[in-house]
This record gives sequence, C-alpha cells and structure tokens, in this order.
Amino acid sequence: MKELLPAGSVVLLKNATKKLMIIGILQMIPGENENRLYDYLAVPFPEGFMGADANFLFNHEDINDVIFTGYDNPERTEFVKAISAVFEHGTDSFS
Repeated sequence: MKELLPAGSVVLLKNATKKLMIIGILQMIPGENENRLYDYLAVPFPEGFMGADANFLFNHEDINDVIFTGYDNPERTEFVKAISAVFEHGTDSFS
C-alpha cells in the first residue's frame, strides 16, 4: 500500500490555490454500481469543517505540495497496518 499522510496534514492540490487539511484517510464512498475509494478526506484550511458540502475527496497523486505533515506515532502506524491488511485482502471494488 502507498504511504499515506497522517490526519492533520495540510496540502495544496495540483491547480489549486486553497490549502486543505486532511481529516480522514481511505474514505469509501458508496456508489450505485460500486464503491469508490479515496485516499483522503479534507476540509479547507484554515477554516476547518464548514459542512459536508465543503469537504474534499482526493487521492495522493492529486497533491502538488505538502505544507505540513500531521502527527505520526506508533498508534497511527498500527492503524495503517490494520487498514492495509483489510484492503490487501479485500475485493476488486477497493482498488
């Protein structure tokens, strides 16, 4: 699995001028025919959560610049290992 940024990281996406703060990783969005998996869920920075309509879903390759890297510790490392195991043994709808 690719290396994902921790929650709290602040990024600037390609072709964007507004910074975003990551509040979730590996977010599954249910669809009519299949589920769609995104690497990140983010909110505008510095405003923070402004309602569901102001949330952004994107993938790691959409990031142009990492402004700040969020907190990382052994608990997060174990969390990433656990979700990696789930997705490695999951179905094609997770890819």
